[in-house]
This record gives sequence, C-alpha cells and structure tokens, in this order.
Amino acid sequence: MGTFLVPVNSTMITIGLTTIAASFGRSLTEASWIITIYLIVMAATQPVAGKLGDLFGYKRMFLIGLGLSLIGSIACVFSFNLWSMIVFRSFQALGGSLAVPNGTALLRHVVAKEKLSQTFGFFGLLMGLGAAVGPLAGSVLISTWGWKSIFWVNIPFLLISFAIAVFILPKTDRKESRIDFLGSLTLAVSLSLIVLFITHPDWIKWWSVVILMVCIALFIVVELKCKYPLIEFGLFRDRSFSGANVSILLSNSVMYGTILMIPILFEQRFSISIEKVGLFMFVFSLSMSLCSWLGGWLSTKIGQEKLITLAFILQLISICFYMGMSADSSIFFMISALIIGGLGAGIGLPSMQTKNLESVSKEKTGVASGIYSTFRYMGGMTASAMVSILFSSQSIFYILAGLALTGGVLSFSIKAKSVLEEKASA
Repeated sequence: MGTFLVPVNSTMITIGLTTIAASFGRSLTEASWIITIYLIVMAATQPVAGKLGDLFGYKRMFLIGLGLSLIGSIACVFSFNLWSMIVFRSFQALGGSLAVPNGTALLRHVVAKEKLSQTFGFFGLLMGLGAAVGPLAGSVLISTWGWKSIFWVNIPFLLISFAIAVFILPKTDRKESRIDFLGSLTLAVSLSLIVLFITHPDWIKWWSVVILMVCIALFIVVELKCKYPLIEFGLFRDRSFSGANVSILLSNSVMYGTILMIPILFEQRFSISIEKVGLFMFVFSLSMSLCSWLGGWLSTKIGQEKLITLAFILQLISICFYMGMSADSSIFFMISALIIGGLGAGIGLPSMQTKNLESVSKEKTGVASGIYSTFRYMGGMTASAMVSILFSSQSIFYILAGLALTGGVLSFSIKAKSVLEEKASA
C-alpha cells in the first residue's frame, strides 16, 4: 500500500499541472518544476536510501519514508504559492525514495527464495497499476473536487499503511558501517544535473557540464578508496548482478520510450484524439502490470534467464509493429502492438529484480535495491533524452530496437547461478 502510492503520485500530478499553474498564476513551464523536483529527488536519493536501510534497519527507513510522504502530502494541500509546493513535493519524493528500496529489501528478508520471483511479480503488478491508474484517478479527482484532492487522497492510505507497517513488518539486523557522505553528495549532484539537463535543456551550460564531469570523477575516486562505499563497484563483478541492473536500464529505456513516443506519434501524425490516446496507453500500462505478475509466476516454471531474454524479444517485436503503424492502421493492429509491448516491458521485471537481490548477501540487500532503482531511473531518463531530441524522427524506433536487441544479447550472459550461490553450495 505504501509503495503503490509512489507511481500514483508520479503520474497523477501530470493531469493537474495546468490547473495548479493557473491557480498560482504561473506559466506551465514554471509549474513543470513540480514534476522535475520529484524526478531529481527520487533519482538522487535512492542509492543513499538503500544504504540507510542497511545501516539503520529497513523497517525504520520504510516508516520514515511513509512519514515524509504523509507530511509532504498534507503540506502540498496548504501550499501558498508554486515554490512552496515544489518544496513540499520534494518531501513526497524523499518519502517515496526511502519507501521503495527498503520495501523491496524487506521482501527479500521475509519471503522464501523460491517465492521471491512470484512476490516481485505481484509487487510489479501493483507498481504498474499505480502508474496506470494515476492519470485516470487524477482526472476524476480534479474535475470533481479540484487539484488539492490529489494530495488529500494520499492521507488515509498513508495513515493505514503506516499503522499496519508498525505492527506487521519485521525488524532487520543493522550492519556495522558508516555513511559515505562525500560519495552521497557527489552522486546526488551528478544525478540531479543529469535530470536537469534532460528536463530543462537550457541548464546545459559549459560550467554546469564541467561540474557534472568533476562530480562523476570525484564520486568514482571516492568510492574506490572509501572503506564503506555507497556503491560497491566490486558487486558488479558478479555477472548476474551487473546483467540484471543493465537489463533494467535497457528495458526501462524501451518502455519509457514507448510511453513518451507513442502519444506523439498518435496525436501529431495520426490525428488521434487525446482521449483515445489515453485509452491506448492505459492498455499498454495494464498489459505491462498484468504481465509483471505473470512473469513472477512463470520464472519458477521456465527460469529467470529465459524470461529476461523473452522480454527483450517481445519488446523488439513490438517496436517492429510500431514502425509499421500508419494513420490507416486498424485499432486492432495498434492495440495488439501495445499489448505485445506491455508484455515485453512487464514479463521480465520480476526476474531482473530477483537476480539483482539474489546476487548479493542479505546484509547488502538495501544497497542492491538502491542500485537497481537508480539504474531503473537512468533508463527512464535515457528515454526522455532520446525523445526530447528525436521526437520528430523515425530514427528513435531504430534506437529503441537496438536497445532491445542489446538487452536480448546481454541476457545470455546472466548466469543461472550467482557467485554467492555457487560459494554457498560449494
């Protein structure tokens, strides 16, 4: 319940952006910072959030995340101008960034290994449904009760989730370590600048690019020398761990590329109404969510590695369908293409997430979850950058096809057994 609200809040706000801008007497460009700040905070803090869970306990950090989301939601209702809302919105994002990786880390600790993929399949189903339901719920709430209702609606769910979590979620052992403050700062600045460059290209100046390069270089140097690094590069020596993280980056790039590019294609080239476009994209999101659950169930039947390969094959097939679309294409053809795309986007997610967590020891689950979440966001940011540059060109579909093909080839390198499992069995 707590993590379901994260994708809901991420997509629901897009429907209310115009109304909020008009309410505060601001332009839509200025109001877009409400979305930008959410992306920046989520991307920049997730690796740190996972590390904090390892240090102080996943349950504690999950509860703090819900508390911050609750404070942010209440504060947004009482925003007195646009910039106050942007600040309060960052509290919502910080709460979500704490809840998601620590929620997944808790699942690793309480769920039996043979049930982990199925559990992540159901988890992915809820997260996907949250993203799909967000715009529909937002439109109903705003048209009935105004834009403040999209923040009011969070409060009862967060209160119930917090109360249940206090009594039901188990405590986990703390890890003897320290917080890598310099590494956290340089990574946060680097990811924040990357998001800014994508969402606000006017921020790309020579000095900002220099700052980004310096922060990235400093982060790598600090992590290699730090006794308790934020991101342990040694984890990437495990082919299953590195393969799972690169796979989610590539898969999310294709998925977000579809979500961002298809509406442009349908509206501008095919002259399809925005209402119908919304229904088409809902079909895609619903297919992805249901297939995430299906993928969790199938992973125990046919194997995680095969499902990841199948996911990229289906994404490649869907892109071929997209390239074959025209204004004369039947509705059946378009829906079929989006269903296949949703199937490819969802069916491999539980296996990728399970591989990521099974490849590390339990005391590093939080760090692994944070890295996975960061790679997932990097995939979305990559797609945003591609679409913003190539939105009027057919070549973007060739690039997406190349990413899907790369993912399919990469999936053959993911081992059926992680290094840690091999050591344990030995």
